[in-house]
Amino acid sequence: MPAQLTLRLQLKVIAGASRPGVEWFGDKLKVKVNAAPEKGRANSAVCALLASTLNLPISAVRIVAGEHQPLKTVELTGLTLADVQQRIG
Repeated sequence: MPAQLTLRLQLKVIAGASRPGVEWFGDKLKVKVNAAPEKGRANSAVCALLASTLNLPISAVRIVAGEHQPLKTVELTGLTLADVQQRIG
């Protein structure tokens, strides 16, 4: 069985945004979510939005650093950086 691909990306998260979205912000992703940054709601929304945008199961998206900060590191399972760049224009 081949090893599963994992990719770590840095995110700039904007919680409480008027419109959700994902776009490149230099070498990071800027992720805007409607959810407020309280009780993990924004983190859950970030994972759900990334999974939906990248066509991944939610279990393949995991915040590994910066859980309580706007700058976060996320781990994506099953994609390369080229895949992410292709899926997020």
